[in-house]
Amino acid sequence: MEIVVVGAGVSGLTSALCLAEAGRPVRVWAAAMPTQTTSKVAGAVWAPPRPADRAAETLGWVEHSLQVFRDLADDPASGVRMAPAVAVSELTAAEAMSAASAALIPDLRPADPGELPAGFGSGFHATLPMIDMPQYLDYLTRRLAAAGCEIEERPVQSLAEAADSAPIVVNCTGLAAGRLAGDDTVRPLFGQHVVLTNPGLQQMFIEINSGPEWTCYFPHPQRVVCGGISIPDRWDTTADPQVTERILARCRRIEPRLGESEVIETITGLRPERPSVRLEAEPLGRARCIHNYGHGGNGVTLSWGCARDVLSLVNAG
Repeated sequence: MEIVVVGAGVSGLTSALCLAEAGRPVRVWAAAMPTQTTSKVAGAVWAPPRPADRAAETLGWVEHSLQVFRDLADDPASGVRMAPAVAVSELTAAEAMSAASAALIPDLRPADPGELPAGFGSGFHATLPMIDMPQYLDYLTRRLAAAGCEIEERPVQSLAEAADSAPIVVNCTGLAAGRLAGDDTVRPLFGQHVVLTNPGLQQMFIEINSGPEWTCYFPHPQRVVCGGISIPDRWDTTADPQVTERILARCRRIEPRLGESEVIETITGLRPERPSVRLEAEPLGRARCIHNYGHGGNGVTLSWGCARDVLSLVNAG
């Protein structure tokens, strides 16, 4: 039975890949090709999300994704590597991540006060998968092609259009799912990153807080992605120069070597927020639709676990 996956961000590509490599005939329809999606703008790092709804399922998705990313880190072409990280937080460990999530990181250890930047009272060290998203999206696209799956630039006005072409539709449309699935709980979270040349950094830095702005930087071989900000319900993707200046000031205070770096570009995107991930099957006319959207800023972290469950739902049909 042919399958159409709608959406070519990280969730759509990963879902299509799991299906195609399981021997399913799959096509991907996309309003935007992978390198034009919000996924390209991500930092990106595998990091356990804060405890939320569907906690048991989320832990399963997080754990499976971690296993896959650890394997992908052995392939330099993937854009994934296991990288040292220091995280600082105003939250308690239980607020920042569940004990079960923390147990997935074997070298997680508290940071000594002297290892933390000024102004931060607590934090931890760990080795986490860090993903160079442009390279990673190209890797997924090549792997999809090798599995016989092509990506078609084909915007849809309704999921019924896909259902007219295939008996199984996988909805990975991210923010567009609000319109296509009639889901008024989906909303944008505006994000902005500043990309700098890398002065030789290896360790990533992540601030975990409950506010709309935080400090983070992700050093890839040729560039450092610096952030971050989250503005709910903002649809305008125009970069804000004042946000750029605040991001640069925060990151350069933490890591003075970034003061020597040149700005390559400023990138923005809209994270597809929802109170909880929607991963379920429902009838769509004579077809079946499997929804996989609403990952917010955790799309990369949840991608392989959710894709595995998409395959399970297809097989269960």
